[in-house]
Amino acid sequence: MTQEQFSKYSFLLDRTARKVKQYAQQQFKMGEFDITVDQWLVMKNLSENEVLSQTALANLVFKDHPTLTRIIDLLCKKGYVERIPHPQDRRSFHLNLTQSGLQKVSELKPQVSQIREKAWENLNSKDFEEFKRILNTIYANLEQNN
Repeated sequence: MTQEQFSKYSFLLDRTARKVKQYAQQQFKMGEFDITVDQWLVMKNLSENEVLSQTALANLVFKDHPTLTRIIDLLCKKGYVERIPHPQDRRSFHLNLTQSGLQKVSELKPQVSQIREKAWENLNSKDFEEFKRILNTIYANLEQNN
């Protein structure tokens, strides 16, 4: 592949990722979800993993610590997340969804699923399998360098 082709494909991947996030954020605002897409990702991961450290959560949602701290602060103010002191390390916390946070995740899951389905319209199962294969290959290529 030439450098020019590589640049075009990289641009398409970046453009598509931005468009998906932009569309989702727009739908979150219109739906008056009371949270952002990034806040949703944090809450969804907490709901799927029970109690997590902030470091583990940062790795799951691909956010740096300062950004994740701001997101968590906002979710704590809204009453969706709580910080639980770590039993062995007074400097760190475990993160947990509150009952209100669990309800919010349960309430939003079907709506978020509908938002995601919009991006996948007009694709068949063969398209999905090929897309999954390509994305996993790209991810694996980059994972090898870490």
